[in-house]
Amino acid sequence: MASRRHLFFTVNLLQRKNNRLLVEQIQVLRNVVSQVKKSYPFIIHAWVVLPEHLHCVIELPQGDADFKTRWMLIKMLFSKTIPKTETLSAIRIKRRERGVWQRRYWEHLIKDEADFAAHIDYVHINPVKHGLVKQVADWPHSTFHRLAKAGVYPPNWAGGAESDVDYLYD
Repeated sequence: MASRRHLFFTVNLLQRKNNRLLVEQIQVLRNVVSQVKKSYPFIIHAWVVLPEHLHCVIELPQGDADFKTRWMLIKMLFSKTIPKTETLSAIRIKRRERGVWQRRYWEHLIKDEADFAAHIDYVHINPVKHGLVKQVADWPHSTFHRLAKAGVYPPNWAGGAESDVDYLYD
């Protein structure tokens, strides 16, 4: 595995409390990600969209480390496409920014196969961890379904027994 190219991300909405924007606008997000992938290719190994944040593990092409442009475009195009309903701070108004996304995101360079597997699992267990569903298979906005169909996961993986998964974070 060329670890330089495999990255884990957490990307949050600015207003997280009682916000369901990402799942309410899931098709917009899917379209934007597809659009960005055409100009700036990347492989999605795992992706989960929760109401107010998302996690993913992606692979960039050999010799390409420009994940910043990809996230800037995803966030910008998503923000331009959805209706303006958010409250804007004075600083955001001054900078002509939408109040949709947190400016920063969490990134982690995948170190090895074990780190890769642990982060793929973390992405998929997240809806259970946040109490959104009791079983991973019950969350619709996840690559878990594709991977279960491909035989990577059993269909009932992490089906509610917390001992089935070693959480990366508390």
